[in-house]
Amino acid sequence: MTKLRFFSLSLLLLVYSNELIAQSINLELKAETESKTKTIDSVGYKYNFDNYKSLEVELQSLKKKLTRRGYIDAFIENINKKNDTVFTAKFFLGKKVKSIRIYYDSSFKTKFLNLIDHTTGNGFFELEINQLENSLDKLNSLIAEQGDPFSTLQLINISKLNSDLISAELKIVNNQKRRIDKIIVKGYEKFPQSFVKRFLKLRTGKSFNLNDIKEKVELLEDLRFASKIKDPEVLFTKDSTTLYIYVEKIRTNNFDGFLGFGTNENTNKIEFDGYLDLRLINNLNFGETLNLFYKSDEIDQQTFLVDADLPYLFGSPIGLQIGLKIFRKDSTFLNANQYAKLNYQINAQHRIGFGISSTNSTNLLENDTATLNDYKSNYYTVNYNYSKPQFYDPLFPINFWFDLSSGFGDRDNNFGKQNQNVFNLDTYKIFNLNNKNSIYTRLNGAVLTSDDYLDNELFRFGGINSIRGFEENSLVANLYGLINTEYRYRLSNSIYVHSVIDAAYFENQLTNSKEKLFGFGFGLGLLTNAGLFRLNYSSGKTENRQFKLSDSKVHVSLTATF
Repeated sequence: MTKLRFFSLSLLLLVYSNELIAQSINLELKAETESKTKTIDSVGYKYNFDNYKSLEVELQSLKKKLTRRGYIDAFIENINKKNDTVFTAKFFLGKKVKSIRIYYDSSFKTKFLNLIDHTTGNGFFELEINQLENSLDKLNSLIAEQGDPFSTLQLINISKLNSDLISAELKIVNNQKRRIDKIIVKGYEKFPQSFVKRFLKLRTGKSFNLNDIKEKVELLEDLRFASKIKDPEVLFTKDSTTLYIYVEKIRTNNFDGFLGFGTNENTNKIEFDGYLDLRLINNLNFGETLNLFYKSDEIDQQTFLVDADLPYLFGSPIGLQIGLKIFRKDSTFLNANQYAKLNYQINAQHRIGFGISSTNSTNLLENDTATLNDYKSNYYTVNYNYSKPQFYDPLFPINFWFDLSSGFGDRDNNFGKQNQNVFNLDTYKIFNLNNKNSIYTRLNGAVLTSDDYLDNELFRFGGINSIRGFEENSLVANLYGLINTEYRYRLSNSIYVHSVIDAAYFENQLTNSKEKLFGFGFGLGLLTNAGLFRLNYSSGKTENRQFKLSDSKVHVSLTATF
């Protein structure tokens, strides 16, 4: 009989407790004055709870919030049960402290204070109390970046100096400083290690600094053959630090060509011209670039170029660029230019180079003349290059390009040796007005300084990659400058239309001529699965000649990426 009664009593208690759990309770808060009650309300707190324990947790959390705001004397005076569903709590806030004075010892680096709002004294600094937590977090982050990611800051010996000011001592709890022991690339395991060390400037043995590492990994977006998959991660063990970088390989080989046609001024017949530009990037996983270029135009000129750019030779910061360029002008002359250059990559965007260049020219006519004969020239060259990418834009991947080069040397032929200098500039910039509208501006020019000139050493320009509306390489000069402009409008992420407004000026001392040129037209760009398709229609005129539709040029090109 006793056992049965005990069981029934337990069952009643269980039912009663379940009803209490299911019933929510509310909280009412008050302070010593009405204005301070409003202060508590402005901080914000929860009103409804499932049980009394969660209510107590909320009150302790509220007390911490008030302490951070300067009410360091705040405490809970009492908690009373108003009825079955309402509890009232009374807070005492006291007078608000406005500032805290923090003393530090010689182990603290005062340069960190430059990054927080404070006032400085002899061996201490003062902060507004509501800025204390954020300021200490920032200081702790700066200390952690020095190679101690597990360091902590503590305030000890806290005391009140007056009603508005408290003081404390800053204690830095240091752990063992961390250095990068191992770097592992995931996703693209054959990513060239020389780029990790030289381009990203990440090395084992360096102090661990997570913010610095993240900034360096962002430089992957400056590479054409790789990109970041996600932020780097770090594995800490008792005695080692392993850095994981997540990279993916990008297809960057491209094939570029165009077909152009126009009417020959002398024969009134349609003539065709075109070129082939093949670029192979990072196929051997060394970050190398191999170029093969061939062009044949309508005035019986052929250009052949092969070039190799090998960065970070043997893991060093020095790269090598070598190449051969052959240019043939119908049956008049043949130029063969060889060059070699050592490049130093200052950082992801800046590069300088020093090298040598040699040209052998052969007169293909039967007799030499004063302006056309065999010669050999040698130059010492200096080059500077700057490139700024435009992230996540397959139509226009480069926003700013600047390339300046110069050569100092001489030319030697049957008439003697002649000192010469050559200067080249090629730069362009895209000004993005908004998501759909942009302006493209390019400036290109070159000058050859010499006491006398040969026809087979002068610059040849004109065409789709120069001043549009003129035949390829039909303009000959010892000095020229040109500007290309386009107003571009995006119809979608893969289609754009643009204007063509070009202007140029050139001088040819052999013919004693100086002339201004203009090119006008329009174009279309279309990004397809095969690559970037471009179509340009342009017409050129000289300063003293009007436009003729018969002189117009239509250029079609396709840049395929594979």
